[in-house]
Amino acid sequence: METLIFDCDGVLVDSEAIAEKTLIQRLGEWLPDIQPDSALRQALGMTTAAILEHIERDSAHQLPGDALERIDTDIEARLVRELLAIEGVAEVVARLDMPLAIVSNSRRQRVVASLEATGLDAWLGSVPLFTADQAERPKPDPAVYLLAARSMGCSPAECLVIEDSVSGVKAAHAAGMTVIGFTGASHIEAGHEQRLLEAGAWQIMNDMQGLEALIAQWRDRRGRNLA
Repeated sequence: METLIFDCDGVLVDSEAIAEKTLIQRLGEWLPDIQPDSALRQALGMTTAAILEHIERDSAHQLPGDALERIDTDIEARLVRELLAIEGVAEVVARLDMPLAIVSNSRRQRVVASLEATGLDAWLGSVPLFTADQAERPKPDPAVYLLAARSMGCSPAECLVIEDSVSGVKAAHAAGMTVIGFTGASHIEAGHEQRLLEAGAWQIMNDMQGLEALIAQWRDRRGRNLA
């Protein structure tokens, strides 16, 4: 059974970049003497909680007791603003004639909050959700994509994944899935398309309106490979 898997916030906005920028901004307010290229840069890629633990353990810095909650709230607010700025996504997805699954590199609580805050839960509320906290490692993990495939009753080869992060593309590709790199977020950096291709993206999509055509290409290619 062919399945479309996508990162519900990452497909629309670069959630990793938002999280990193928010974290650095907050830490800059609380710890003005911390150098982003030292302890913080070593920790980036962990969960927010692990980053804060790393900083407090390996330095003399003391963070506010509610640091994690305040950072997560700030990240969520930024994600909501970005998600609300996207138009037409619901209409495109509603036209698709294939099952959907969400694989997010964020924690389940954050993903659910994003959907509810933006109203996207109205059309994604029944879509199976698989999140980073279901894997042992905090970074995008092939295991989460494989879990999604098993749960959807399909093989990795039957899964088409949309990802905007290099790490997400690598993880889905390592799981044996075909990956479309997405560069439609307004703040994507220069050269991002090339990095997604180098990470294993089969095609690059610049906006959601191109999704149906790419699905048709993928199905045609799969059919020829199976013949």
